Amino acid sequence: MKFDVVIEQDESGYYVAEVPALPGCFTQGNTVEEATANIKEAIEGWLEVMNEKSLDNKSQPKQGHSSVKRIQVNV
Repeated sequence: MKFDVVIEQDESGYYVAEVPALPGCFTQGNTVEEATANIKEAIEGWLEVMNEKSLDNKSQPKQGHSSVKRIQVNV
C-alpha cells in the first residue's frame, strides 16, 4: 500500500509526519529520516488497530447505523 505523507518541521525543530488519509495517524522525529521511519511504523499500527476493530464489529448493524464490510470483486 502507498500513502501520501506530509512532513513539516515544527517551531521546536522536530519533523512532524502525518498521513491525511488515516485520521489520527501522525508521529515525529529529530530528522526527516527518523520521522519517515516512525510514520511507517505508525501506519502499520493504525492499520492493525482498524483491522482488529473491523473484526470485532462483524455483528449485524442496528437500524439507523452503518457498517463497513470487506467484499471481493473479481474483474
